[in-house]
Amino acid sequence: MKRKKKNNGEVSATRQYIHMSADKARRVIDQIRGRFCEEALMVLELLPYQASYPIFKLVYSVTENANANAGFNKENLIISQAQVNEGPTSKKRRPQARGRSFMIKKRTCHITIVVKDILFRDKETKFFESENNPDRTKENPKSLAVKVLK
Repeated sequence: MKRKKKNNGEVSATRQYIHMSADKARRVIDQIRGRFCEEALMVLELLPYQASYPIFKLVYSVTENANANAGFNKENLIISQAQVNEGPTSKKRRPQARGRSFMIKKRTCHITIVVKDILFRDKETKFFESENNPDRTKENPKSLAVKVLK
């Protein structure tokens, strides 16, 4: 599992060469994209798909890494990006009747999940939200989550 820490309030994790079709993983990823991490973990526990377990482990890992390494609060983390890419396909032949053969394709995929802290403010953002700035607006964290997704 590859992990990268970015300076803009995002933490990502990638898991490569998972033995499953990318289409099966995309079906699960589409259901958790844009949700809070804790909500996504609850959804993944209840989904009946085979792809749920590796994605659950990856979301849990990136959440814990964001908490431990970057110091983000787990309740404020939102899944900002989730990608499923196709990996290499291993092929082998299965013998058939009359001297023919049939290809068996074992597909793999790479999954990347990026979480973002909705309350993260860097140095530039702090200046624009300071009390001296007349353009300052006060908003609650839930409305910030909606703006992050757009």
